[in-house]
Amino acid sequence: MVQSASTLKSSTIKPETQPQIIKNNVAKATDLPTKTRLVAQAETQNPVADSWPKALWSQASAQQIPSDRLADAKRQVVVDLSDRRTYVYAGDEVIASYPIAVGKKGWETPIGSFQVIHMRHYPIWRHPITGKVFQAGTDSPLGDRWIGFWSDGRNEIGFHGTPDIDLVGTAVSHGCLRMRNSDVRLLYEQVSLGTPVLVRD
Repeated sequence: MVQSASTLKSSTIKPETQPQIIKNNVAKATDLPTKTRLVAQAETQNPVADSWPKALWSQASAQQIPSDRLADAKRQVVVDLSDRRTYVYAGDEVIASYPIAVGKKGWETPIGSFQVIHMRHYPIWRHPITGKVFQAGTDSPLGDRWIGFWSDGRNEIGFHGTPDIDLVGTAVSHGCLRMRNSDVRLLYEQVSLGTPVLVRD
């Protein structure tokens, strides 16, 4: 994976937070854990037809994001890999914080400045090596939501839910940021296409 370093300007993020706001935006864990390895299949010009079986096209079609949900210039997501947490900022205030699982050794989550490029409800996942298709549902490896922010043209990295909540907080993924389904649903409502995503060590 291509990695690019980026530093956060001290004027952008203040260290103090508002615990009462964060507390209201941290969801409780749900779903029973199962173990599945994850790598997201990138969307191309046609987000479904180029990589998934025709029988799944209607189920896997990209969610349309209303124009009023385009990125708020003051909203930003900061991923702190060492803390294994994601922070949502509105201006210079943290409005939410969520635990995440990050990329394992050899599959590290890329560092740098990105933006949300794809959003999807109940994504269907196609294993990039075996080609096996995993349907959307309670035990889906991608959980309830997909928020993509990096792509090499074939594979994509992003935030997604997982039924395997015991692994949240560890380094186990192929670069994606796994979240509890309850948390990724909240994050999905707090970001939009174009929302900046800063990933730092």
